[in-house]
Amino acid sequence: MRKLLSLLLISAILYACRQSPAYFSRIAKNDIPLQAPQRGEWLYKHKENGQSLKEYKAAHPIKASSERSVIYLLPVGTFTPLQKEIIAATRSYNETFFQLKTVVLPAISDTMPPIAQRLYGEDNHPQLLASYILDSVIKTKKPKDAIVLLAISAKDLYPQSSWNYVFGLASYSEQVGISSIYRLQNQQLDSSNYTVCLRRLLIISTHEIGHMFSMHHCIHAKCTMNGTNGLEETDRTPARLCAVCQQKLAMAVVYSNEQRLQQLITFFRRHQLTSDEALLKADAMLQ
Repeated sequence: MRKLLSLLLISAILYACRQSPAYFSRIAKNDIPLQAPQRGEWLYKHKENGQSLKEYKAAHPIKASSERSVIYLLPVGTFTPLQKEIIAATRSYNETFFQLKTVVLPAISDTMPPIAQRLYGEDNHPQLLASYILDSVIKTKKPKDAIVLLAISAKDLYPQSSWNYVFGLASYSEQVGISSIYRLQNQQLDSSNYTVCLRRLLIISTHEIGHMFSMHHCIHAKCTMNGTNGLEETDRTPARLCAVCQQKLAMAVVYSNEQRLQQLITFFRRHQLTSDEALLKADAMLQ
């Protein structure tokens, strides 16, 4: 009996340490305030109110459980060896970022009915109708133990006939979504733009999955959950959740903040993402 009580006490202490408000108070010192939005930026066009911790909790966000705890990535189409490397790295990053097991499912075909395809642009490149894929394909592929499922398309996407393209689309109530690697690689991936494409997919995938965890766009500080209005703004987005958004994630997943921080630093170093590594090293110095 004493042994059982001791184990329960240790578990309670470990849980409290993982969720300690002191950690978030410390790293909040490194949050970078948002500047007044400029013409063309997301917040210039979209007047958002943000989401407080109280509002996040009231939204009854999904929480990882023994029944649903796996993040799945689903490739859609045919990918080059370099593209497959980027997807593999994205899997590793999401597993570290969310501290949940992340699995890449076998790729599925992107051969769709004519109503779900079109040719677009001066080069007549193929585009897929994101809403069709999401509703008719992706939702049927979600495994039972999935907490979220994010598909990654090799081809460009569009949401409706009046739109030129879209980076991705998601159903946040059902925790499924789809993004495209096409525009992130400036149409063709090679060694010269590999790191840029990788970083963009890391930002977009964690941003979309963050939405599936009920997080709204962040207007508190520079953060992965900031809304962006194009690749230029995405490239300026840090691969770091602000202290407020990290507290939201901690409500959904139980993990060690310090362990997550060190693993992210290691990932950035391994993939030569020096600016993002420096941001998180600054957080580690406050421990």
